[in-house]
Amino acid sequence: MNQIAVLIPCYNEAQTIQKVVDDYKNVLPEANIYVYDNNSTDNTAKIAQRGGAIVRYEYRQGKGNVIRSMFRDIEADCYLMIDGDDTYPAEHAREMCQLVLNGKADMVIGDRLSSTYFEENKRLFHNFGNDIVRKFINLLWHPKKPIKDVMTGYRAFSPMFVKTFPILSQGFEIETEMTIHALDKNLLIESMPVQYRDRPVGSESKLNTYTDGAKVLLTIFNMYRHYKPMHFFGWLALIFLVVALILFAPVLTEYVRTGMVPRFPTFIASGFFMLTGMLSFTCGLILDTNATNSRKNFEVQMNIIRMMLKHE
Repeated sequence: MNQIAVLIPCYNEAQTIQKVVDDYKNVLPEANIYVYDNNSTDNTAKIAQRGGAIVRYEYRQGKGNVIRSMFRDIEADCYLMIDGDDTYPAEHAREMCQLVLNGKADMVIGDRLSSTYFEENKRLFHNFGNDIVRKFINLLWHPKKPIKDVMTGYRAFSPMFVKTFPILSQGFEIETEMTIHALDKNLLIESMPVQYRDRPVGSESKLNTYTDGAKVLLTIFNMYRHYKPMHFFGWLALIFLVVALILFAPVLTEYVRTGMVPRFPTFIASGFFMLTGMLSFTCGLILDTNATNSRKNFEVQMNIIRMMLKHE
């Protein structure tokens, strides 16, 4: 029988964790349910343990740190990640896991935004932020199937994804990082519309709309620079070259007409922008070669891991 691991990162979710554990035990009775407590100051860990979950602890604060430990520690044929706040009904869990177990997906995204998220979520800027992040990802990475929800905490993963995913972020940027990694490495991605319900009264979100939102946008910026350096530095080079030409055009016109260069500061500025554009283009070429070699190494590592998984 295929082994399914349900992963629940938690920080102060005593109000809802019992129901979450019960719901997923009912839907996936054969699964091992892991609750990783991230320095909770309430009884989250005790309640989860009484409910039958396997409780472990992550003392480095932040969701990214919790997921890093989960992915390193746990072995399974399918990994289902959910939040402990009871915002994701369990009814879609079996279908999401089946897509992974049947080899049809390396990552299944539980898409809230195509169903009830905008009606249920009462935090206006969260809705706006989710929409902005989704549009940025689709604009910069051009996936074959548009990504409909980037920030969802409801996902299923294959062992190939889990064991090859280099987690760099420490906080709520982790979902963005997962999505970009899967797109860049050409892994199989499926989206499944799932129902979403807002947190119950008294349960508070740990996500800060402004600071965490800024971190997510910075993550997109940095990962675009790292994964697509030719695009990033190529556009910078084009901007600098266009500015250089705009500055140089009147200087050249004056020189052709009079044989003199009266706008020497403008001429120097145009040369500076031209040189900066050429340097940016050269940086893009060099870093693009490194990124290509990194992808080649990743493919080799995936083949090695695939062979290891088959022999287990």
